[in-house]
Amino acid sequence: MRKRLSTAVLAALLSVVALPVADAAGPDSADHRLKTCARADLLFCEDFQQVPTGAGTSLKWGVDTRNGSLEVERDRRGQKVLHVRAEGNGRAFLKVDDFAAPGNSFYGRVRVRVRAFPDAPDWAHYTLIEATGDGPEVVRPLGGQYVPTLDEALWGVGADGGPTGDWTNWRESAPSKAGVWQCVEWRMDASDNRITLWFDGVPNPDLTVSTREHGGNQVDFLFPRFDTVKLGWQLYQPNEGSYDIWLDDIALGTKRIGC
Repeated sequence: MRKRLSTAVLAALLSVVALPVADAAGPDSADHRLKTCARADLLFCEDFQQVPTGAGTSLKWGVDTRNGSLEVERDRRGQKVLHVRAEGNGRAFLKVDDFAAPGNSFYGRVRVRVRAFPDAPDWAHYTLIEATGDGPEVVRPLGGQYVPTLDEALWGVGADGGPTGDWTNWRESAPSKAGVWQCVEWRMDASDNRITLWFDGVPNPDLTVSTREHGGNQVDFLFPRFDTVKLGWQLYQPNEGSYDIWLDDIALGTKRIGC
């Protein structure tokens, strides 16, 4: 006599089959990982697969640290990633030196995971990507702040050191998500000093800034002539905590690279 599965048992089995694989969108997923560095049209690329585990150093890029460190390690699936760690308001960056983009415009892509964002002090300000060069503005296409009035950490584009002052153009539509891998893309368009961002392939126009539309003093925001791009972590306010960030699949190019 054939026995039929009860509706409850069948539903339970189906739910197990439908469970998603943890971190499926992370850089170590075989279905999502892009072999970007095989492309010949990039200005810079690093997926860390050819870098020895241990101290995060390479002849391809420099290091900028203060109370921080870089380490190449294997994730749970065996893929290599860069572990960035900073104590308090220290910093730790991978630094792309001698960088030159045609027309001073370029696209970037990085996969990033932050263990936890600061929740003190009020308005704590952090940077993950910074671009500098010949010109006074220090440009931060990816950073953010802890906003105490919302009790939330939010992504924002920012700048410092130039006529526009020290600003971070955070937006409520761009929460800084902790504990998950995200693919972040950005564009630096010198024709209008415009910065545009995508998260996991989806644009967030709220974060766009340009020559006249930004979060600083009401003067023109102008790019420097870029020659250095840094990726990692810096917190600017005194803090007793430590911060862990993982980076992978870094690429800079003249065309959008994609996730």
